[in-house]
Amino acid sequence: MFRTIMMPVDLGHLETQSKALQCAADLAGRHGATVCYVGVTTGTPSKLGHTPEEYEARLADFAQEQGGKHGQATSHRVMIAHDPTTDIDDVLLDAVTQTGADLVVMATHKPGLGDYLWPSNGGKVAAHSEASVFLVRG
Repeated sequence: MFRTIMMPVDLGHLETQSKALQCAADLAGRHGATVCYVGVTTGTPSKLGHTPEEYEARLADFAQEQGGKHGQATSHRVMIAHDPTTDIDDVLLDAVTQTGADLVVMATHKPGLGDYLWPSNGGKVAAHSEASVFLVRG
């Protein structure tokens, strides 16, 4: 049913994404799909890499680790954003197209007051993407 599952990851906060990571792996195993881990970074130094290439090496290691842990095919894609905080929705929508994903699995949080004022990242991706979107709380 699914061929490519896109899983956006924040390498700096993996502990908050464990349920979504497991869900993506389970779905990939069930459907024989590849999981493409997508990371968004800037072109300037950050705590996760001094350069986009250094960040990509970390993301590649993470994708390979996940593939070995779950015994499945994985890939990775780095997306560069001027300001990931404000550009994340559009960057993720571009990543869906670039990866050819037919399913996006995203970690999300329990809705709060702010979600009534600003749409969630997952909500925008779901509303504007051709792919199915699975939001995983917790």
